[in-house]
Amino acid sequence: MRTSAATRRSRRFRLTAGAVTLAAAGALAVGVPAAQAGPGNGNGNGNGNGPGAGHPGPGLDLQILAVNDLHGALEPPEGSNGQVTHQHEDGSTETLTAGGIEYLATGLREARKGHQRSVTVAAGDLVGAAPLLSGLFHDEPTIEALNLLGLDVAGVGNHEFDEGWEELVRLQEGGCHPVDGCYTDDRTFEGADFPYLAANVVHEDTGEPVLPPYTVQNVKGVKVGFIGVTLTETADVVVQDGIEGLEFLDEAETVNRYTAELEARGINAVIALVHEGGYPANPAYNADCDAGADGISGPIVEIARAIDPGVDAVITGHTHQPYVCTIPDPDGNDRLVTSAASNGRLFTELTMRYDPRTKDIVRTSVEGTNRVVHRDQQPARDLTRLIDYWNELAAPIANAPIGYISEDIPGRGAGTPEFPLGDLIADAQLAHAVELEGSADLALMNPGGVRADLVYAASGDEGDGVVTYGEGFTVQPFSNTVNLLSITGEQLLQVLREQVSGPNAAAPKILQPSAGLTYTLDLTRSGADRIVADTVRLHGEPIEDGRTYRIAVNSFLAGGGDGFPTLAEGTDPRVGNDDMRVLADYLLAHSSPESPLAAPAADRITVIQ
Repeated sequence: MRTSAATRRSRRFRLTAGAVTLAAAGALAVGVPAAQAGPGNGNGNGNGNGPGAGHPGPGLDLQILAVNDLHGALEPPEGSNGQVTHQHEDGSTETLTAGGIEYLATGLREARKGHQRSVTVAAGDLVGAAPLLSGLFHDEPTIEALNLLGLDVAGVGNHEFDEGWEELVRLQEGGCHPVDGCYTDDRTFEGADFPYLAANVVHEDTGEPVLPPYTVQNVKGVKVGFIGVTLTETADVVVQDGIEGLEFLDEAETVNRYTAELEARGINAVIALVHEGGYPANPAYNADCDAGADGISGPIVEIARAIDPGVDAVITGHTHQPYVCTIPDPDGNDRLVTSAASNGRLFTELTMRYDPRTKDIVRTSVEGTNRVVHRDQQPARDLTRLIDYWNELAAPIANAPIGYISEDIPGRGAGTPEFPLGDLIADAQLAHAVELEGSADLALMNPGGVRADLVYAASGDEGDGVVTYGEGFTVQPFSNTVNLLSITGEQLLQVLREQVSGPNAAAPKILQPSAGLTYTLDLTRSGADRIVADTVRLHGEPIEDGRTYRIAVNSFLAGGGDGFPTLAEGTDPRVGNDDMRVLADYLLAHSSPESPLAAPAADRITVIQ
């Protein structure tokens, strides 16, 4: 029987000044679900994978259901954010629509049926970079939804720190927002019923984690330790004000430290929730990740190979990719490493056997499958009621029209280094800079700040081609400002090189350029040389090293975020309007029902592959 929310909340740890002692963290145990019935049909397709598949081993059955990178996607996400690729046995593929918290809840409840021992976990970025329905209310709706669908444990991701670590503590503990207060007089936000884990996020002055490093789940006599870590580079991808005084430690070293602590307490069954990920060679959610020489690449490969063999499975996130792979541990034995894409489109089902004699998971029994969150199943009624409640509060803002488009304008879903929506946002920010100062030279937009596509088809009753404030907010949910600064031509070239070198060498971050800036990106080269320097032009003219250029970027980039330290060297700074307001103003000024806006051609960067 699932422990009641009130009982679970009474068992939650208490934070003192945002820190928790390791003894208190280690003692934490939260009630977990057994089988729970729910409405709906099956969970979708997926191919099982794992070391020793087909060898159940001795002991007790244990099920782990995992999600990651939900990003507050309570309603079914639109465009590429709501699609997954399914691969058929003959190698052909088809695109499936998926996601929506009402359907995710149904899928999880169906998956738990018949399993006496089941735990539902998450690997970070459950909140932050969220659509308006969640972001407008500082992600309280998402935490409430996760409580309802039965989340038991969550590791933190980088986006959990978007509003600062103290706000993350509020999401855990509950209470009214310190600025906006409570949203209705008769309803108080009670916080998460599940523990957030942040083993490698510590206060610089004390070395203590800001939240518990791990939790032990006692599932009908099966004791499993969960350790949660976020990527070490979190400090480079969030606004600095919110993480001042924090340090982000090495992922594998931290997991290994607490694995040893758990084993010293007699907890031999350990699973790591790591908010860092990889890139499978085949993007289909049900592809065999171990097939072929390439398999999977990216940061998680090195991390997984360094994590203590005492960890029985590694559940990951951050890259928004779907995979169920095996990566050898330091002893050379295969270990399952999984990720369920993003936005609630998938969840991963892991099954395994627990040996009561060794008090450990039988490694060769661990199998994993990514399940599609189909939208043709019955939505969970309790989640529907929750969404309706928050939608009613958000409606006056969310449904306001801010522009008109004649076709889809793809964001990162375009699948190319430069994408139409990125160019559109850069053009909007340049127009704002010109409005503020009379003239400006260019604008650059970070690709990670473009969270969705603008879709032509209506999402509600607003009509096709109408862009609502809620849809715009889904694209740009961070509440950054548009900042102006001055850099030299030499610095501009360095900024372009930083897209593909330094911290961004392994996973390039191609800045989206405003109209007039053109250059060639040669991906057959390596490092900074991938920017062909003599092709960089502004309105057809070569960039002059000693000339000063006035540039518009969002406040995150202006602080050197996303691995662009040269932008933090800019001079004569000026802070403009909120970036979402800037986009809305641009759409209103450049489109109408009679003259909707078409997608930019995305031809400012010439890519050689």
